[in-house]
Amino acid sequence: MRLLELQNETDSLQACAAIGRSVADSNLRGWAALLPLDPPALAEGLRHCGLPVLRGEKAALALGSIAQIWSAARSLAESVDRYKARTLALELRNRAAHLDASRPRWELPRSQLPKDRTLVMGVVNVTPDSFSDGGRFFSLEKAVEHALVLAEQGADILDIGGESSRPGAEPIGASEERERVEPVVRELARRVKVPLSIDTSKSDVARAALDAGAEIVNDVSGLARDPQMGEAVKGAAVCLMHMRGTPEQMQAKATYSDLLDEVQRELIEALERASAAGIAEERIALDPGLGFAKTGEHNLLLLRRLRELTQLGRPLVVGASRKSFIGTATGRSAPERLFGSVAASALAASSGAAVLRVHDVAATREALAVADAIRTSTA
Repeated sequence: MRLLELQNETDSLQACAAIGRSVADSNLRGWAALLPLDPPALAEGLRHCGLPVLRGEKAALALGSIAQIWSAARSLAESVDRYKARTLALELRNRAAHLDASRPRWELPRSQLPKDRTLVMGVVNVTPDSFSDGGRFFSLEKAVEHALVLAEQGADILDIGGESSRPGAEPIGASEERERVEPVVRELARRVKVPLSIDTSKSDVARAALDAGAEIVNDVSGLARDPQMGEAVKGAAVCLMHMRGTPEQMQAKATYSDLLDEVQRELIEALERASAAGIAEERIALDPGLGFAKTGEHNLLLLRRLRELTQLGRPLVVGASRKSFIGTATGRSAPERLFGSVAASALAASSGAAVLRVHDVAATREALAVADAIRTSTA
């Protein structure tokens, strides 16, 4: 069960296909709850609460505004006496509430993140083969200097990574990755007040970076790759990204029958792994993983319908900066994708992103000042 935003004819037809409706309606717009047919009391109860319901062979759609869906789900949860229907109605109410609420806070162990605006996570690549900068900041001195510039430009978080995760990148060992990032984290912890994040999927690297002063572990595998990672990051904040496979072969796994549904389900699995490891919910952020086991068209669709992922109730981190789908749209090489990256960031912020992971901090902060002013305007 999930909530869908039907923005155009394609969304409408896909929703009809998802429920197995023999005669598709191309004119559905707005929000819809995708419901299981079992128990029948769920769809029937929402219909009695005033929502139009379309049935198919596989599922049903309940149509309405977010407020209407929330109200109907609340009423049904209070009135239905069947446990399964009541449980699903409560879940639907909570999902609708998340969509209509202000962005949830991302709580860190020591630092307080700014409130009421979209945050910027500055990228610090300590790698010789970064797709975005070609290894310009590989040495300790250059990496620290670059990070200090990003902090001065207004980065709210600095994300330090020592292993390239670009498509086709070959993995490196934990000891080499640790040698790259630990000195950078330790030096930055001494020199900046900005909270530090370590971009790694290895528990040994995460532990070393946390001991050196990091507060966040940004794991592109969503705690799936290293069985020791959950224990290693228990006291930290985490960003759990959606991904399939490894950077070496992830693009071969970029096959989806329903992109938004599958990404959402797999992010829920990452949340469950974090919960099982004892990580507090308020310390978890989610990342849809643009470019990770996604084609360019997948990235565009995720950005267009990003708000659907806010129903999971956790802050969304979005990293579109300089990625290849921006190059496809603009014809620009990675270092020349500033304007396209800023456009993607502003649109993501207006669609529910709480944190933008970017290379160009100053330009993004300026664009977000305008995007947030428009988003929060009340006059």
